[in-house]
Amino acid sequence: MISGLKDKLVYDDLIQLPVDGKRYELAQGELFVTPAPSPRHQWVSSRLQRQLQDYFEARQLGRVFDAPIDVILAPEDAFQPDLVVVTDLALITERAIEGAPTILVEILSPSSVAYDRLTKSRRYAALGVPHFWIVDIANRTFECYRNQRGAYVPIARVADGGTFAHPDFPELVINTAPFWEL
Repeated sequence: MISGLKDKLVYDDLIQLPVDGKRYELAQGELFVTPAPSPRHQWVSSRLQRQLQDYFEARQLGRVFDAPIDVILAPEDAFQPDLVVVTDLALITERAIEGAPTILVEILSPSSVAYDRLTKSRRYAALGVPHFWIVDIANRTFECYRNQRGAYVPIARVADGGTFAHPDFPELVINTAPFWEL
C-alpha cells in the first residue's frame, strides 16, 4: 500500500489519482499500482479480445472491453482487468462497469503474477464474478476458471497454441495460437 493515504480507500478516492500511465486498483480498500503493459501483453490482449468480440458482440450477447476500464465490484474493490465481458448491459454506466461482469481476463506480467493469481482472483470470486480467465505469457498457457460457491475451480488449461471450447458458452472456441505469433 502507498504510504500517506487513508487506511481504506474507496472508488471516489481512486478517481482522484493522477493519470500517469499506471494502473491503480483497489482490493478491499488497499491501493495497488502496476506499470503499463508490455507490447507482448497488448498483442495477446488484442488477439483474445477479437475472439471474444466475434462471439459475444456478433451474437448480441454482450460487450467486450479492454483496459483501461474500471470495474467496480464494491466501494472498496475497483479493478482494471485486461479484458471484461459484460452480458448484463445494465452494469455499464457512464463511469465504469458497476457490478460483476460475466468474464474477467488477466494477462500475467512478471510484476503481476502473484497479485493477479491470488489477490485479484480471490476478490473476483468473493464478489461474484462467474468466470475468471488467465493468460500466462511466460508459460504460454490459457486458463479458465468458474466460480463455484465463492471460489474458482479450473475448467480448462490450454498450452502453447491449443484450442478450447468453453462448456458454458455454446460455440465459443478460443484459439490460443494467435497469442504467440508476435
